Amino acid sequence: MAAVGTESSELAASQISRALEALAGRSIAVLTGAGVSTDSGIPDYRGDGSPRRTPMTFQEFTGDEAKRRRYWVGSHLGWRSFSSTRPNRGHRALAALEAAGKVTGLVTQNVDGLHLRAGSREVVELHGDMRSVSCLSCGTRVPRELVARRLEGDNPALARPDGVTLGPDGDVLPQSWENVTVPGCTVCGGMLKPDVVFFGELVPAARTRAAERVVDEAEALLVAGSSLAVNSGLRLVSRAHRRRSRIVIINRGATKGDSRADVKIDAGTTETLEVLASALV
Repeated sequence: MAAVGTESSELAASQISRALEALAGRSIAVLTGAGVSTDSGIPDYRGDGSPRRTPMTFQEFTGDEAKRRRYWVGSHLGWRSFSSTRPNRGHRALAALEAAGKVTGLVTQNVDGLHLRAGSREVVELHGDMRSVSCLSCGTRVPRELVARRLEGDNPALARPDGVTLGPDGDVLPQSWENVTVPGCTVCGGMLKPDVVFFGELVPAARTRAAERVVDEAEALLVAGSSLAVNSGLRLVSRAHRRRSRIVIINRGATKGDSRADVKIDAGTTETLEVLASALV
């Protein structure tokens, strides 16, 4: 496998040609990470210039009331900002590939919902989504909007926030949160948690199986915008490699899956996905 550098247009064209050869005539599964959403204004976790962040762990959220309150404030402000983001051309290129019958399923590590909004249908949101909230005690699940209204009703300042800097997972660092009231479950009074997978929390088994089916039922795997630093994504690449599926990776910088790839394209996802889609559709 040879990596491609963006400084050489001839080499880039060669790698695009090799990627098309690997993907053409094969059913394609897609795995996306934060890099596919950067052109929608959502920052990456690990790329150059990424914001420094200390992600909330599941253990901190459930065991520390002050940290849970901080998370709810930041997550709420980030969720409101997420609602104003729009799918970019890369999202739409993947939706077009699915509509044309080339992509048979898509697994995303993102929680922004942009693939669904772009028109992709067969989507497994591996790390959850920001559209809903669940009770950790009784399992009741409700739309995020309902909890947001309660949160803003109890804390009017959250309905009129100053400018916020959006994080990759929809969280922001609020200026204050000590006096914020966090709503509980309306059914049992239990602890509510957004339906995203925190650090230290396992991906639900049913969702893992769904992602594995997407990979198993395809003849090729296209990875876009992921460094594959998180094991849940890297395991899918390893699974495709064991099945001898063709693997194409598009990402700026090295990924943990590069040694398993047939083709690695070191370039932006949006423009590369558009080129691939125009040739494959």
